[in-house]
Amino acid sequence: GMYMTKKSIKPEILHAEVVAKSRLFQIEQVHLRFSNQVERQYERMKGNNRGAVMVVPVLDNAQLLLGREYAAGTHSYELGFPKGLVDPGETAAEAANRELQEEIGYGSNKLTHLMELSLAPGYFASKMQIFLAEDLYQSELEGDEPEPIEMVPWPLEQWQDLLQLQDFSESRSVSALFLAQNHLKLK
Repeated sequence: GMYMTKKSIKPEILHAEVVAKSRLFQIEQVHLRFSNQVERQYERMKGNNRGAVMVVPVLDNAQLLLGREYAAGTHSYELGFPKGLVDPGETAAEAANRELQEEIGYGSNKLTHLMELSLAPGYFASKMQIFLAEDLYQSELEGDEPEPIEMVPWPLEQWQDLLQLQDFSESRSVSALFLAQNHLKLK
């Protein structure tokens, strides 16, 4: 990188145990000793580290394709890009193409990996791979969504206006938009 840093010595994990568990989540308490001998208890989510993908689909007529989907965390409909977990035995790119077909009814002949994002590194180990999808073709796969996702096309050159929308607030979608914009060098 451009800045130099003393290589940090990671804290030592003295003890770790699962303290709460549900169908989806496991919460692990971690007892740490830092290099200056300070000890702390941290909590973190023990996820399935299968990995996840998010895809920014761009149609030939220079439109982004977004979907409006129910989000249980905020109990609201959020506008964002197609996303999902990587299935066992699948590459991230294959998962990206599958999610596209399941959620918006398109496949892509040109997938570009843009970046690997951390979600909330203070609590989660999980990462998300961000892809740009171009050269789209119509193709539908049966997904596991409880209701059809409302499709919202958006002109690429008006990408900044998305940031004014109240329901476009998902940080991964905002990040993905900037990564796509940076890759496509939009002004």
